[in-house]
Amino acid sequence: MTFKDRPVLGVIACNRTVEAQSAQAVMNRYLESALKYADAAALLVPALPELMHAKEIAPRLDGILLTGTPSNLDPKRYGQIIDNAPGPFDPSRDEMTAHLIEAMLDLGKPVFGICRGFQELNVAFGGTLRRDMAEHPDLIAHHAPSEKTFVEYFEHLHPVELIEGGVLERAYQSETLDVVSVHYQGVDTLGAGLAVEATAPDGVIEAVSANVNGGQVLAVQWHPEWKVDENPQSQTFFKLLGKALRREPLVAS
Repeated sequence: MTFKDRPVLGVIACNRTVEAQSAQAVMNRYLESALKYADAAALLVPALPELMHAKEIAPRLDGILLTGTPSNLDPKRYGQIIDNAPGPFDPSRDEMTAHLIEAMLDLGKPVFGICRGFQELNVAFGGTLRRDMAEHPDLIAHHAPSEKTFVEYFEHLHPVELIEGGVLERAYQSETLDVVSVHYQGVDTLGAGLAVEATAPDGVIEAVSANVNGGQVLAVQWHPEWKVDENPQSQTFFKLLGKALRREPLVAS
């Protein structure tokens, strides 16, 4: 591979257990999607807030990607004290991403999110989450039944409506998309300053955007990284990330 002077994307890691040992982990599908379609280099950001601070690394990154992961945000992060809230939890990731979002936006640098990352951004902007997205009778199923296999989870699709005039509607030149939906939690109260970019048929918010100090925020509840090579619409999300890293307009005005 020849050297290219590409922007550097920070990708948040999660605390996972690998062969009975603690590890920092990111699924390759997020990295491969971003490096290929955003045309960026990447550095992993460990979720170890007791050993490093986001302000140490934010000036060295051109943007960050907050990935999906099996863990849920602790409800205490958005002001709800609940004894039986469903886990698993990763409090160190909660802490690191909260500081990382703040540090990057203070510098006017882009922050993109997928699934948990979408939820983290909503909470960072003062929003709250609900935890009943899979089986609530008034909602469509946002997650496949729990007895399904991992691959079957990611075969679970539903449509979203793109908000007219939004970043995604203009980028996709479409009113709707079919998206991979794998989440139990989602937006309850929208964070202040976030614009809705897409909604599910039941009205649940599925994508948001903002611009803070010139830094682009864009996050989706669905999973564009899943089988991205087979889906040009998913590739578009990461191409938007590439434009944001280069401080280019995401869509033509």
